[in-house]
Amino acid sequence: MTDQSLDPSIHVRQLGTAARKAARVLASASTEAKNAALLEAAKALRAAAPALLEANARDVAGVEGSKDAAFIDRLRLTEDRVEGMATALEDIAALPDPVGRVLATFERPNGLVIERVAVPIGVIGMIYESRPNVGADASALCLKSGNAVILRGGSESRHSTREIVRAMQAGLRAAGLPEDAVQTVQTTSREAVAELLKADEFVDLVIPRGGRGLVALVRDQASVPTLLHLDGNCHSYVHEAADVAKAVAIIRNAKLRRTGICGATESVVVDRAIAPAFVPALAEAMGADCELRGDAEAVALDGRIALASEEDWSTEYLGPIASVKLVDGLDQAIDWVETHSSHHTDAIITEDAEAARRFMAAIDSAIVMHNASTQFADGGEFGMGAEIGIATGKMHARGPVGLEQLCSFKYLVHGSGQVRS
Repeated sequence: MTDQSLDPSIHVRQLGTAARKAARVLASASTEAKNAALLEAAKALRAAAPALLEANARDVAGVEGSKDAAFIDRLRLTEDRVEGMATALEDIAALPDPVGRVLATFERPNGLVIERVAVPIGVIGMIYESRPNVGADASALCLKSGNAVILRGGSESRHSTREIVRAMQAGLRAAGLPEDAVQTVQTTSREAVAELLKADEFVDLVIPRGGRGLVALVRDQASVPTLLHLDGNCHSYVHEAADVAKAVAIIRNAKLRRTGICGATESVVVDRAIAPAFVPALAEAMGADCELRGDAEAVALDGRIALASEEDWSTEYLGPIASVKLVDGLDQAIDWVETHSSHHTDAIITEDAEAARRFMAAIDSAIVMHNASTQFADGGEFGMGAEIGIATGKMHARGPVGLEQLCSFKYLVHGSGQVRS
């Protein structure tokens, strides 16, 4: 059956029915079985590397000439990136099982003993754009946390996604677990996305991972509960007590290590007291690798900086461009960042511990850093093995969404014959 011949409503219902059945099995699966599935899936990914890279080459060829370099970089797989996916699966297998954790225990005066215990959410709908590795990470995290997952990757990455799902299903089969615990939507029809967002009967949670347009679509159309991952307009603030050389090195990495990820610094906020020393040093370090767009004061300090527009202050470039804004002290920096940040990840660079404390307490972002590159905003770097996204809301989960965040809880009440009067 081809993509075009699938009826989106029937197809999503079939996926949901199979996922719900698989989730019931996975919820009570042993840690050993889940870990075995992950380790076997890692082996299958490595074995499938030639086929996966060939499929990915087809995906890349399909969009070259119509997408920018940052998009192509997110889409493209290499041998190292495939190995990174396989290693992430092994890292997740090595983590403690989040299911069955006793979160709290308390005894009532009538002798009832009540436990709050972590349990899987159930069936996760994962909607994402161009990065194929998101499918592997999401599948592994859902599997280890006892959840079934239905993947709907971007149409641009459909060939890569199918190869990744085959490897994940091979791992599930080898461990004696239902392969329908990991499935992918087989049609590129946008109607399938709409159907998934309304599939309350089967899907317990939808997680979008992509640009503002995708997140807005999910937010506005979903009747299924959602865990939103907003864009990453991340700021790095250079305080007057910063070490200039350290600040330059941090920001070059924060901007240029990978420009197309949500944790890349997009805006550099600079204290006027340190700007004469810092701004030219930053422009020199960035050179031709990054276009800097600054306010009039920044332009006056270094002619290599172009004049920014108002739009620049709220733009997630996802490319080799950064804005530079001068501010007068810590309070003004906090106000500027709070106004323009997407509240994903923001950082302060300073040797003043009290200034760092104040900034980190005042900035209401999912992740706030001190003297570190914002590119560390990643579940793997947080010791989570991988992440399913960075949640920028405030309910249920915030920041990197890993194993613990993919669990809900229930109460187990132990009695000895008590009846309520």
